[in-house]
Amino acid sequence: MTRIQLSFLALCFFAAVPALSGQKAIPSVEIKTLDGKTVNIQKYTHQSGKITILSFWATWCKPCHQELDAVMELYPEWREKYDVQMLAVTVDTQRALAKVGPMVESKGWEYIILSDANQVLQTVLNFQSIPQTFLLDRNGDVIYEHTGYLPGDEYNLEEKIKAAAAGK
Repeated sequence: MTRIQLSFLALCFFAAVPALSGQKAIPSVEIKTLDGKTVNIQKYTHQSGKITILSFWATWCKPCHQELDAVMELYPEWREKYDVQMLAVTVDTQRALAKVGPMVESKGWEYIILSDANQVLQTVLNFQSIPQTFLLDRNGDVIYEHTGYLPGDEYNLEEKIKAAAAGK
């Protein structure tokens, strides 16, 4: 190969890297439902065929509550328009899990609630702060992630969902 051909191949490879680095699949990790059943997260992320919002939260996290409340106002429309599902994964410890069910009920959150009390999924996804939100395409690949919450972030999330639904 000539130097020009090698340079061209290198340029093509490095140009492709950013497009690939933004996408990662949610790994096969077992977490729990609120009633204590063990489930593999891929049941919801890879096997559902839905656009999935994966939101990590805790009972003690006020910004988490604000985010989940704000999304709840838009969620019924998102489910209908974009075939979205929301997985709200609590990182509360085993000891604090007793507070989760009553809080979810009092808030009226209609999400699939899961528990990562041992922080196995959190560790694998390599994040420290909550709220932490991931948006997954229909194949279970992460197409967007966001840390923290500010009022209005839910509208940015909706734009990302709309693009995912359109296949962009």
